[in-house]
Amino acid sequence: MTKRILITGSSRGIGKAVALKLAESGFDIAMHYYQNISAAQETQHALEQLGVSVSCLKFDIADRAAAKQAIEQDIEQHGAYYGVILNAGINCDTAFPAMTESEWDSVVHTNLDGFYNVIHPTVMPMVQARQGGRIVTMASVSGIAGNRGQVNYSASKAGIIGATKALSLELAKRKITVNCIAPGLIETDMVSDIPKDMVNSIVPMRRMGKASEIAGLANFLMSDDAAYITRQVISVNGGMI
Repeated sequence: MTKRILITGSSRGIGKAVALKLAESGFDIAMHYYQNISAAQETQHALEQLGVSVSCLKFDIADRAAAKQAIEQDIEQHGAYYGVILNAGINCDTAFPAMTESEWDSVVHTNLDGFYNVIHPTVMPMVQARQGGRIVTMASVSGIAGNRGQVNYSASKAGIIGATKALSLELAKRKITVNCIAPGLIETDMVSDIPKDMVNSIVPMRRMGKASEIAGLANFLMSDDAAYITRQVISVNGGMI
C-alpha cells in the first residue's frame, strides 16, 4: 500500500517543493492550503501529473475545529497518514517595542497552536495503523538563535522545537520519528525583499537556499533510511549558525 503524507502550506514555496519531491518518490499526498485556491489547483495538477493520488484540504491551521474536521474527514476517506510535515506558518516582523498585541498573538498562536491543531488529530490514527511513521516540523534559524525584529516569530519557532523534541520521546517506541528542519534564508516570498548584499553579509555561503534543498532533506526524513533519526533539529542555513 502506498504511503500517504500530509503537508501543510503546500500550495507554494517550500511546501510545494516538498510535496513535489515526495510525489517523485512515490508517496501519495494530502496537500493543504488556506487562501490561494489558484496556487493550490496548480500544485494539485502538478502532483497528479506525477502519477500519485492527491487529496486537497482547505483550512486555517489556527482554527482548531476546522483543522480537526478537515483532517479527520480526510483520514476517514483515505486512511491514516504515514507522515506529516508541518510547514504552514506566518510571520509579522517588527521591533519588539513597537510590536502590537495582535502582531504577537497572531504569529505565536498561528505557528505554535498549529502544531497541536494539525498534528494532534493525526497521531492516534498513525499509532493505530502500526506501521511506524514520520513527523517533520519546520522551525527556523530564528527559533535557534533569535533574530532582530522577530521576537514573536522566534518565540513561536523555539516553541515548535521544544514540542517536537518532547513528542519524539512519546512516539519513539511506536517507530514514529519526529524531527525538525530549521531553514535559514530560503528563496520564498517571505524573504523576497532582502537585499543581496545583506544576504552575502550574514550567510557564509553568500546565497539564499533553494526550496528544493529543504525538500531533499524532508524527503530523506520520510524515507526508510531515516528510521533511526528522531528528536533532531537539522539546520539548513548555509552556515549562518
